[in-house]
Amino acid sequence: MSSRTRTLLNRTYERLLQREVDGAPSHVAVIQDGNRRYADEHGKDAADGHRAGAETTEAVLDWCAECGVEELTLYTFSTENFDRPAGEREHLFEMLEEKLHEFAEADRVHESEVRIRAIGETDRLPDSLRDAIDYAERRTRAYDELTLNIALAYGGRTELLGAARNAARAVESGDLAPGDIDVEEVEHRLANGPARDVDLIIRTGGDERTSNFLPWHANGNEAAVFFCTPYWPAFAKKDFLRAIRTYESREHSWRRTRARRALALVRAVGGAELDEARAIVERLAEYLPRGALDGIETTDTDPDPVASD
Repeated sequence: MSSRTRTLLNRTYERLLQREVDGAPSHVAVIQDGNRRYADEHGKDAADGHRAGAETTEAVLDWCAECGVEELTLYTFSTENFDRPAGEREHLFEMLEEKLHEFAEADRVHESEVRIRAIGETDRLPDSLRDAIDYAERRTRAYDELTLNIALAYGGRTELLGAARNAARAVESGDLAPGDIDVEEVEHRLANGPARDVDLIIRTGGDERTSNFLPWHANGNEAAVFFCTPYWPAFAKKDFLRAIRTYESREHSWRRTRARRALALVRAVGGAELDEARAIVERLAEYLPRGALDGIETTDTDPDPVASD
């Protein structure tokens, strides 16, 4: 197949996928895997693979803006990555420093009002890279259309451990009662993390694991996960749209399950104390089979609605 034909087919497929997508997740998190393997397959150095991956990152930022994604988190450098060869680390840090400065000055960032943030143990990074992070954050701090979180020196277990230790110190000092440690309290102590729960995790490169990435924000939210084989530099718009479609399919399935559970509760018990369950049934009625609501009063027209079964 000629490259021209392949390009035409890809564009046609993208348009088809675009028509099938009727919504977007609020928060997408990406594990950018395969830069080095991509470089190996093309007979290049790891640095070339990281550079090609950076170009994909710029494209994904545009796709998120087009689809209405409000927050994008990129797993750029994990705590385990400190074990990589010194030369590779240094090049990656230099490239990240360069890209942060570029992003902070890019017209597309300011026109789309993208806020750039770094999450992770950034104090472990070189001073010059930390200065670049500070510069990008200051230049984009006022924006709120799309938040770009760059996970640097990030590890999910370390993040949770830090929150636990923080809460333990507060309890020891008498500033916090053990019984007051709840979801909101933990999230407050994860101050350096994303603003929203993760709706969709994308991992490139063929591996099917989430690698200690945002365990609180993703698993607690039962995020949809999309694994794909292209290495990150080869990740294309059609792959991104397929991931969004996977998220939408999962959301429809989840809503159907929730509606059916609420309907079963209303049918089994009834009574005014089940207003919340009735509200769920009414809100998600479109996900129930035709006729499922026969005999069920789902609105608040009756002062004491009950199931007729």
